[in-house]
Amino acid sequence: MKKLAFVTDSGSGFSAEYWSRVGIYSVPLQLDIDGTTAGDYETVQPSDIVENLKKQIPMKTSLPSLGAIEDLFEDLKARGYDGVFCVPICRGLSGTLNAMELAARNQDLEFTGFDTGSTAVLQAYCIREAKKLYEEGKDIPDILAFLDEVCEKADTILLVDDLQHMKRGGRLTAAAALLGGLLKIKPVLHVNCQTDGKVDVLGKVRTVSKAQGFVIDRLKSLGAGPGWDITIAHVGVPEPAEAFAQRIREAIPGITTRIIDLVSAVAVHTGLGCLAVQAFDPQGQPIEYDLTQA
Repeated sequence: MKKLAFVTDSGSGFSAEYWSRVGIYSVPLQLDIDGTTAGDYETVQPSDIVENLKKQIPMKTSLPSLGAIEDLFEDLKARGYDGVFCVPICRGLSGTLNAMELAARNQDLEFTGFDTGSTAVLQAYCIREAKKLYEEGKDIPDILAFLDEVCEKADTILLVDDLQHMKRGGRLTAAAALLGGLLKIKPVLHVNCQTDGKVDVLGKVRTVSKAQGFVIDRLKSLGAGPGWDITIAHVGVPEPAEAFAQRIREAIPGITTRIIDLVSAVAVHTGLGCLAVQAFDPQGQPIEYDLTQA
């Protein structure tokens, strides 16, 4: 059995230090905060992102330092690893997966990459399951097939409170932002495998309550029910997040829910007040570990 290193990034919502405790390697995405570069979940936490958004401090995101990826893979090669299995933030949001593949080739490491079509809890789940299944003796094609089945039925849905913020960050067209402002439309956005990991419009409604109802209908159309895993993430609005979670639980009994801070790589672009719902079916594989942020 080949010695594989399992590698992710901070789009998972966890620090490298956390991942090291479960035998997984991680590199931090980079945040540019008013001209200063910082490591996501290393020197900057979600609470810092919220405070910066409140102060309207300019922020950008970028893939992990290429040097950090190269140094990690060089170290893995020196420690006798034959290859790497990488599950970072999706290609539609970042070039991290491509950078990891290049670094692996440069170190003559066998490369397996998986694109979840999203990030956050789904990303964390996939890297942990990949490692667990490999240690159980499953081969790579079977692991990839399992992850594909999970992610093809998953969705990450965003309710963005400030369209102008997304426009300023280049994540929304000026015309769409203007339309939302003039007509008071609440766009329901989403990102998944079908959108190629890019944020797309799922629907348009006129009130927050109707937007939340739209999300619940979307979850039901996906088949969400007992055994499904549903995360409600927020940017600086924990009480509305809890109220939304309760509404979802009442509408879809038997699901597993959690509430987290929205991962920094997304929160920087959505702005304050954003609520996000990420839903997937673990395909009968019970989640026996904590997927809340650490």
